[in-house]
Amino acid sequence: MATAPAMKAVNGFISPPTDRETLAMFEPPDGLTAEIDSYIKNHPLSQALRANPDFRESRPHLKIPMEARGHNLTAGTLTGSGKIWVPPLAFHERGGISSVAIYYLGKDICGHPGVIHGGLLATICDENMARCCFPALPNKIAMTASLTMNYKAPLPADVYVCLRARTVKVEGRKAWVEGRVESLVADGETPTVYVTSEALFIEPKQAATMARIYPVSSE
Repeated sequence: MATAPAMKAVNGFISPPTDRETLAMFEPPDGLTAEIDSYIKNHPLSQALRANPDFRESRPHLKIPMEARGHNLTAGTLTGSGKIWVPPLAFHERGGISSVAIYYLGKDICGHPGVIHGGLLATICDENMARCCFPALPNKIAMTASLTMNYKAPLPADVYVCLRARTVKVEGRKAWVEGRVESLVADGETPTVYVTSEALFIEPKQAATMARIYPVSSE
Protein backbone atom coordinates (compact mmCIF):
# COMPACT_ATOMS: atom_id res chain seq x y z
CA MET A 1 0.00 0.00 0.00
CA ALA A 2 1.21 3.51 -0.80
CA THR A 3 0.42 4.69 2.71
CA ALA A 4 2.57 2.06 4.43
CA PRO A 5 5.96 3.90 4.23
CA ALA A 6 4.33 7.12 5.37
CA MET A 7 2.75 5.38 8.36
CA LYS A 8 6.09 3.81 9.29
CA ALA A 9 7.72 7.24 9.18
CA VAL A 10 5.00 8.74 11.36
CA ASN A 11 5.34 5.91 13.86
CA GLY A 12 9.11 6.42 13.86
CA PHE A 13 8.72 10.07 14.85
CA ILE A 14 6.19 9.18 17.55
CA SER A 15 8.31 6.38 19.05
CA PRO A 16 11.96 7.09 18.13
CA PRO A 17 14.82 4.88 19.27
CA THR A 18 16.65 5.87 22.45
CA ASP A 19 20.14 7.35 22.38
CA ARG A 20 21.54 3.99 23.40
CA GLU A 21 19.62 2.13 20.70
CA THR A 22 20.99 4.40 17.95
CA LEU A 23 24.51 3.25 18.79
CA ALA A 24 23.74 -0.26 17.53
CA MET A 25 21.74 0.71 14.43
CA PHE A 26 24.54 1.40 11.92
CA GLU A 27 26.08 -1.54 10.03
CA PRO A 28 29.07 -0.56 7.86
CA PRO A 29 28.53 -1.84 4.28
CA ASP A 30 32.23 -2.42 3.52
CA GLY A 31 35.68 -2.67 5.06
CA LEU A 32 36.71 0.96 4.59
CA THR A 33 33.50 2.24 6.15
CA ALA A 34 33.99 -0.18 9.06
CA GLU A 35 37.52 1.15 9.55
CA ILE A 36 36.29 4.76 9.62
CA ASP A 37 33.49 3.85 12.02
CA SER A 38 35.84 1.99 14.35
CA TYR A 39 38.32 4.86 14.41
CA ILE A 40 35.61 7.33 15.46
CA LYS A 41 34.12 5.07 18.13
CA ASN A 42 37.49 4.16 19.63
CA HIS A 43 39.20 7.55 19.43
CA PRO A 44 40.50 8.77 22.83
CA LEU A 45 38.07 11.72 22.71
CA SER A 46 35.12 9.35 22.27
CA GLN A 47 36.36 7.15 25.07
CA ALA A 48 36.81 10.08 27.44
CA LEU A 49 33.35 11.52 26.76
CA ARG A 50 31.76 8.07 26.96
CA ALA A 51 33.22 7.70 30.47
CA ASN A 52 31.88 11.10 31.56
CA PRO A 53 28.46 10.68 33.25
CA ASP A 54 27.49 14.25 32.30
CA PHE A 55 27.37 13.35 28.59
CA ARG A 56 24.92 11.23 26.59
CA GLU A 57 26.24 9.37 23.53
CA SER A 58 24.12 8.88 20.42
CA ARG A 59 23.91 8.90 16.66
CA PRO A 60 21.17 11.54 16.29
CA HIS A 61 20.53 11.08 12.57
CA LEU A 62 19.49 7.47 13.19
CA LYS A 63 16.52 8.72 15.22
CA ILE A 64 15.00 9.79 11.90
CA PRO A 65 12.87 6.91 10.55
CA MET A 66 14.44 5.08 7.62
CA GLU A 67 11.40 5.91 5.49
CA ALA A 68 12.01 9.65 6.03
CA ARG A 69 15.80 9.80 5.63
CA GLY A 70 15.64 10.05 1.84
CA HIS A 71 13.94 13.42 2.28
CA ASN A 72 16.43 14.69 4.89
CA LEU A 73 19.55 16.55 3.77
CA THR A 74 22.07 15.37 6.36
CA ALA A 75 20.54 12.00 7.24
CA GLY A 76 19.99 10.97 3.61
CA THR A 77 21.13 13.12 0.69
CA LEU A 78 24.59 13.96 2.03
CA THR A 79 25.38 10.61 3.65
CA GLY A 80 27.30 7.59 2.42
CA SER A 81 30.66 6.72 0.88
CA GLY A 82 32.58 9.81 -0.18
CA LYS A 83 30.22 12.18 1.64
CA ILE A 84 29.32 12.20 5.35
CA TRP A 85 30.75 8.72 5.39
CA VAL A 86 29.21 7.33 8.59
CA PRO A 87 26.49 8.68 10.90
CA PRO A 88 28.21 11.24 13.15
CA LEU A 89 28.85 10.16 16.71
CA ALA A 90 27.60 12.81 19.15
CA PHE A 91 28.00 13.48 22.85
CA HIS A 92 25.59 15.93 24.51
CA GLU A 93 26.13 17.37 27.95
CA ARG A 94 22.99 17.10 30.05
CA GLY A 95 20.89 20.24 30.26
CA GLY A 96 21.91 21.56 26.86
CA ILE A 97 25.23 22.97 28.09
CA SER A 98 27.60 21.70 25.39
CA SER A 99 28.07 19.05 22.73
CA VAL A 100 30.75 17.31 20.71
CA ALA A 101 30.24 15.48 17.41
CA ILE A 102 32.76 13.54 15.32
CA TYR A 103 32.47 13.34 11.53
CA TYR A 104 34.43 11.90 8.63
CA LEU A 105 33.96 14.10 5.55
CA GLY A 106 34.71 12.62 2.12
CA LYS A 107 35.79 14.04 -1.22
CA ASP A 108 32.30 14.13 -2.80
CA ILE A 109 31.11 17.11 -0.73
CA CYS A 110 33.72 19.59 -1.93
CA GLY A 111 33.46 23.09 -3.38
CA HIS A 112 36.98 23.78 -4.59
CA PRO A 113 38.72 20.51 -5.57
CA GLY A 114 39.83 18.69 -2.45
CA VAL A 115 38.30 21.28 -0.09
CA ILE A 116 35.05 20.64 1.80
CA HIS A 117 32.26 22.99 0.68
CA GLY A 118 31.70 25.92 3.04
CA GLY A 119 27.93 25.51 2.72
CA LEU A 120 28.22 21.95 3.96
CA LEU A 121 30.13 23.19 7.00
CA ALA A 122 27.44 25.80 7.66
CA THR A 123 24.78 23.10 7.49
CA ILE A 124 26.42 20.73 9.95
CA CYS A 125 27.39 23.58 12.30
CA ASP A 126 23.78 24.77 12.30
CA GLU A 127 22.50 21.29 13.12
CA ASN A 128 25.01 20.60 15.85
CA MET A 129 24.52 23.94 17.58
CA ALA A 130 20.75 23.45 17.44
CA ARG A 131 20.92 19.99 18.97
CA CYS A 132 23.24 21.35 21.65
CA CYS A 133 20.69 23.86 22.96
CA PHE A 134 17.47 21.86 22.53
CA PRO A 135 17.50 20.41 26.08
CA ALA A 136 17.81 23.94 27.53
CA LEU A 137 14.56 25.14 25.93
CA PRO A 138 11.04 24.66 27.34
CA ASN A 139 9.82 22.31 24.58
CA LYS A 140 13.24 20.94 23.52
CA ILE A 141 13.02 22.22 19.94
CA ALA A 142 13.95 25.40 18.05
CA MET A 143 14.57 26.88 14.63
CA THR A 144 17.50 28.94 13.41
CA ALA A 145 16.98 32.70 13.57
CA SER A 146 20.53 33.71 12.68
CA LEU A 147 23.80 31.96 11.85
CA THR A 148 27.25 33.54 11.50
CA MET A 149 30.15 31.57 10.04
CA ASN A 150 33.80 32.60 10.23
CA TYR A 151 36.02 30.48 7.99
CA LYS A 152 39.54 30.30 9.42
CA ALA A 153 41.22 27.77 7.11
CA PRO A 154 40.31 25.50 4.16
CA LEU A 155 39.17 22.08 5.34
CA PRO A 156 40.68 19.28 3.23
CA ALA A 157 38.52 16.34 2.19
CA ASP A 158 38.82 12.81 3.56
CA VAL A 159 39.41 13.98 7.11
CA TYR A 160 38.07 13.40 10.63
CA VAL A 161 36.72 16.53 12.28
CA CYS A 162 35.29 17.47 15.65
CA LEU A 163 32.34 19.84 15.92
CA ARG A 164 32.02 21.53 19.29
CA ALA A 165 29.12 23.65 20.51
CA ARG A 166 28.27 25.47 23.74
CA THR A 167 25.06 27.19 24.81
CA VAL A 168 26.13 30.61 26.09
CA LYS A 169 22.77 32.15 27.00
CA VAL A 170 19.11 31.14 27.29
CA GLU A 171 16.20 33.55 27.67
CA GLY A 172 12.75 32.00 27.52
CA ARG A 173 12.31 30.60 24.00
CA LYS A 174 15.70 31.91 22.79
CA ALA A 175 19.11 30.26 22.97
CA TRP A 176 22.47 31.64 21.85
CA VAL A 177 25.10 29.08 20.89
CA GLU A 178 28.75 29.21 19.84
CA GLY A 179 30.50 26.49 17.89
CA ARG A 180 33.58 25.52 15.97
CA VAL A 181 34.91 22.89 13.57
CA GLU A 182 38.38 21.60 14.33
CA SER A 183 40.65 18.72 13.42
CA LEU A 184 40.33 15.51 15.43
CA VAL A 185 43.69 15.10 17.15
CA ALA A 186 45.42 12.83 19.62
CA ASP A 187 45.77 13.70 23.30
CA GLY A 188 48.17 16.59 23.82
CA GLU A 189 48.02 17.84 20.23
CA THR A 190 46.66 21.25 19.28
CA PRO A 191 43.77 21.05 16.80
CA THR A 192 43.47 23.21 13.70
CA VAL A 193 40.35 25.38 13.89
CA TYR A 194 38.67 25.57 10.48
CA VAL A 195 35.46 27.39 11.39
CA THR A 196 33.98 29.34 14.28
CA SER A 197 30.26 30.03 14.40
CA GLU A 198 27.54 31.78 16.36
CA ALA A 199 23.80 31.25 16.19
CA LEU A 200 20.51 32.28 17.71
CA PHE A 201 17.79 29.65 17.97
CA ILE A 202 14.16 30.43 18.80
CA GLU A 203 11.55 27.94 19.90
CA PRO A 204 8.38 28.47 17.82
CA LYS A 205 5.23 29.41 19.67
CA GLN A 206 3.62 26.19 18.40
CA ALA A 207 6.60 24.10 19.56
CA ALA A 208 4.52 21.89 21.83
CA THR A 209 2.74 20.40 18.79
CA MET A 210 5.73 20.11 16.43
CA ALA A 211 7.30 16.81 15.35
CA ARG A 212 10.80 16.25 16.73
CA ILE A 213 13.34 15.45 14.02
CA TYR A 214 16.02 14.95 16.69
CA PRO A 215 14.03 14.18 19.86
CA VAL A 216 15.79 14.79 23.14
CA SER A 217 16.19 11.58 25.10
CA SER A 218 15.13 11.41 28.72
CA GLU A 219 17.50 8.53 29.50
